[in-house]
Amino acid sequence: MRLPLRHSRSPLRWWPLILALLGALAGCATTPTATPGPAQAGAPPAAAAALHALFDADWEDSMRRYPEWATYVGDHRYGDRLHDASPENEADAYARQRQRLQAAQALPREMLETKDRASLDIFIHGLQDDLTFEPLVGYRRLSLGATGGFHTGFSNLLRASPTRNKTQAEQVLVRLAAYPRRVDQEIARLQQGLLLGWVASQPVIERVLVTLDLQLSETGDKSPFFEPFTRLDAGIGAADRAALQAQARTLLGAQVLPAQKRLRDFVAGPYAAAAPPVGGLGRYPGGAAVYAALVRSTTTTDLTPAQIHAIGLREVARLRGEIAQVMRDANWAGDFASFVQHLNTDPSYFHTSAEALLAGYRDIGKRLDAGLPRLFAELPRAPWGVRPMPSHMGPDAAEYYDPPPLDGSGPGWFNANAAGFRTRPIWAMESLTAHEAVPGHHLQTARAIELGDLPRFRRANEFVAYGEGWALYAETLGADLGLYRDAPSRFGFLQNQIWRAARLVVDTGLHDQGWSRQRAIDYLIDTTGIDVGKVSSEVDRYTSWPGQALGYMIGQLKIVELRDRARDALGDRFDIRHFHMVLLDQGAVPLGVLESQVDGWIATERARR
Repeated sequence: MRLPLRHSRSPLRWWPLILALLGALAGCATTPTATPGPAQAGAPPAAAAALHALFDADWEDSMRRYPEWATYVGDHRYGDRLHDASPENEADAYARQRQRLQAAQALPREMLETKDRASLDIFIHGLQDDLTFEPLVGYRRLSLGATGGFHTGFSNLLRASPTRNKTQAEQVLVRLAAYPRRVDQEIARLQQGLLLGWVASQPVIERVLVTLDLQLSETGDKSPFFEPFTRLDAGIGAADRAALQAQARTLLGAQVLPAQKRLRDFVAGPYAAAAPPVGGLGRYPGGAAVYAALVRSTTTTDLTPAQIHAIGLREVARLRGEIAQVMRDANWAGDFASFVQHLNTDPSYFHTSAEALLAGYRDIGKRLDAGLPRLFAELPRAPWGVRPMPSHMGPDAAEYYDPPPLDGSGPGWFNANAAGFRTRPIWAMESLTAHEAVPGHHLQTARAIELGDLPRFRRANEFVAYGEGWALYAETLGADLGLYRDAPSRFGFLQNQIWRAARLVVDTGLHDQGWSRQRAIDYLIDTTGIDVGKVSSEVDRYTSWPGQALGYMIGQLKIVELRDRARDALGDRFDIRHFHMVLLDQGAVPLGVLESQVDGWIATERARR
């Protein structure tokens, strides 16, 4: 079905077509859709009602179709299900997206209030972005990554699954029983990728197999698949607790671990045999077009790979100058390599245990929390904490953040690699905490979740350039919050910055310019001083997650550009606390939408003079 173009007929005549389509979409959900929120003051009721009905229908279908995501956002209605990855369901999902895009594009944008227009634009952007990848089947079959993927997804899901009562624990049991079917579906998808010439590279597969072997070596109650049953709520009676744990052990031994072993054997056998020795999308059929699409998707800009490569080289040169100044401030007489070697080998720069590392992160977090009111007019209510990441992820895995659920039922988590404490220098911890926790990912994500006047999809949205750009920008705020007071910590901050700038060079080098893995490793070591183990892991991550690494620096540069623009325009009236709220109170958005919102705020503030 194709709805009429906006200019071809009167908007008032569109409503029967639009509402009929909305009804069909809503009928796809297995549960009733939520009641649409009230129209904004002054908005035509029919326009606002149709818009929010579309948003609600899309949300409900997404919760049903992707029950894993529902769990992560705190909707536990589908906690006993796993995503159906069959070709039929995949085709149906894209068909539904095309229908929703038609409905969204038919809505009379000019009849909506400002906030609803922004929501409509973001909704359309997301659908168009998703549909760009529909024909790129080979790329969509690369589901195994160096730092995560399908092989880690189920254990991560179980870690996020609540077991606050017997019903929730029983839902997890049903998911355990469903996992073998999901594994078989994924093996079939990987086989299709193999036939299409899209197989992960050998270095990536080696890392995948290490993770799978770690998972399979942790048996019984120590298995990551048993984790939910180690934290059953105290309110569950002893008899029920014993029965639930016994059922989980049976399912693990009879179904889950054998399924994971099938996946491991397939990856180690026919899949690895077809793996190319090196990665880079330019080496795959149609890979150049795939990378161009990923660059647009990740950066939410029209920048080309060549332009991004040049930006990276420019930023690397700038940051090298700042690092040289830090070395002078430290009275270091040697070169860059010797300075980094000193920082990486002096025992005084490292914690002596995993517990000490975690305590160090928590101490930094307390200092950051105390200073936030100086830079932000409002703060989110959701708390955050530091916890060790699962041991099966290995000592080289990068730290990451898990947001609170949408219903506010839990905290956000900074997941630290406690097992790698021997390779986590103290001087790098401040900028990392600012990035992953506050004022980085936690502050931004928790604030978005609490924006109750936004549609649910905007509160849960993720745009890499916005989210990672904000987190990298948040690192720059550390100096205003009492961080980076000595030369080593200042270097730690700058090393993180130059690392993200170098990513622009390396990611485009690998996927657009034909760089080898070794060239990328050598460039990162020479540029950042990061050790070869971490750099090798990072390069394999960029190889298996193309384009994602571009969002950090591109997003930060846009935020800094907008801040400078606002400061120049407003002069003494510029308030950094309110500027930050303009950035955060949109939820995650494409950079073009963010720029429009900031320009609108500048115009409003200037009009008040």
